[in-house]
Amino acid sequence: MQNLELVDIPLKDAEFSVLDFETTGTSAKTGRAIEIGLVRVKKLKVVDTFSTFINPEMYVPYHITRLTGITNANVSQAPLFDQIEPEVSKFLEGTILVAHNLPFDRSFLNCEYERLDLQAPQIEGICTLKMARRLFPELPSKSLGAVTKYLRVRHKDVHRALGDATVTAKIFIKMLKKLQEEQDVETLADVINFQSTPKRNSYRIIKKKLSEDLSAVPKAPGVYFFKNTKDKVFYIGKAKSLKKRVSNYFSNTAITKAKKIVDASSRLGFKVTNSELTALITEAELIKVHNPTYNRMLKKYGQTYFVKIDKSNDYPVLKSTTKFDFDDNDYFGPYIKRDIPQYLIDIASKTYQLRECKEKDFKKKRVCYLHDIERCLAPCINEIPEDYQDELDCVYQFLGGQNQAAVNRLLNKMKELSENQKYEEAAEIRDTVQRILKQLDKSAILAEPINRANVLIEIKGYEKKDYILMLQGKVFIKNDPSQEKDYFDEALEDYFNGTISLYEQLEERDLERTKIALSWLAKNRNKIEIFPLDKYTSISELELRNFNS
Repeated sequence: MQNLELVDIPLKDAEFSVLDFETTGTSAKTGRAIEIGLVRVKKLKVVDTFSTFINPEMYVPYHITRLTGITNANVSQAPLFDQIEPEVSKFLEGTILVAHNLPFDRSFLNCEYERLDLQAPQIEGICTLKMARRLFPELPSKSLGAVTKYLRVRHKDVHRALGDATVTAKIFIKMLKKLQEEQDVETLADVINFQSTPKRNSYRIIKKKLSEDLSAVPKAPGVYFFKNTKDKVFYIGKAKSLKKRVSNYFSNTAITKAKKIVDASSRLGFKVTNSELTALITEAELIKVHNPTYNRMLKKYGQTYFVKIDKSNDYPVLKSTTKFDFDDNDYFGPYIKRDIPQYLIDIASKTYQLRECKEKDFKKKRVCYLHDIERCLAPCINEIPEDYQDELDCVYQFLGGQNQAAVNRLLNKMKELSENQKYEEAAEIRDTVQRILKQLDKSAILAEPINRANVLIEIKGYEKKDYILMLQGKVFIKNDPSQEKDYFDEALEDYFNGTISLYEQLEERDLERTKIALSWLAKNRNKIEIFPLDKYTSISELELRNFNS
């Protein structure tokens, strides 16, 4: 696979195989592999592993045994490489090869294939040792152990193939995130070019005005943009620290894309925001306005998950989903982990009597076993909209973080089952109660459906506090840097004056703002404080410190 084919592959779509060999020596021509470790990385997460001893058909030197703990007894009955070759080839297929000191591990891989008269997989490679030299010039040693310690990654099973491959995968993921965060790396080609670009002692700014613009960039969060000679914005980015991020474009470790941006630039501009969240929102909206040519990759803000109250039927059901929309359904969340929505749905199903059937089964009007075990009110055969709504209201309270009512109901069920000597069913109820009590960290950010929430969100941890107002799908930013007029104060006053209807018309921009905000808020819960507006009767009652700062 050549670089030309990799240019437009986003990092999120790339798959990597991290390789490590334990060997009988340092030369692939005279030594043999005695253990292989492979780790698959997809979407910047470890998703699969493979490891095994390999019979080298030669004696394992004593000093290798002392270093690795691998003995002749370990490998004498192990498979030969030709026996594991099909599995290794399948593991590597469609991936990019990664190793710490890639030439070493690739040489052993190639030689093992050559001994079988086979061609080794012709795949692109990334060396984390080369990346470390460019990313961490301050480190005296760029060895795997030194980089692991520097990045505070736990290293289990040192000098064992899978242990070393796993820790290499972890530092590789951290390196990729650092490149994404600090140097706007977006594609696989950016990473491959980064490791191979010769290091320069300095990157001199020839254009005087560009140099002056750079010196004026502050350390605050915000959005930056590069302009060409026609004063047209051709690249936009966001940063937690504008000074740090923009300076990277002119550093000796800048990626090829960054150098091209600087070379094409005539001027540099920026907009300061109070937090990273408002920088994200401002970036997205400015990109839509300017349509910059160098922002070729569609921005992604991280995967989040929701509990959806599907209201397409008079008797709504609960669903787990990754998509949020303004579609007349209600959504609770967001949650960072995929399993949390289903976890909550499972608890709600065992606690309340909502239907769980699919629409086609519901229309058949046949009662199912869930009604027999009192887990469903059977609206398929009974017209009970009010009773069903009562159950649904309880589910809304539970998803909003009010757990006590659910616990009380289950305790009563458990007592009744115990009295009837149904001990196994009572034990299952007990387990559900324990799960509820443990689900505090799994509660939604908001105590009401996102699409119907009226909340003020205070963002802390920056030089200045930031404020986001969410009014039934509308998102307002205090001192909004992307808007000519700031509607924040007006919208807040209208809410308390009962004239919120002025803002009920939802637009595509509101949906995108909400999605960006939800993704960021889910990952930064420790930086926010939420004020439900229905708990207050006026703006003055909010009593926010430095609210007008």
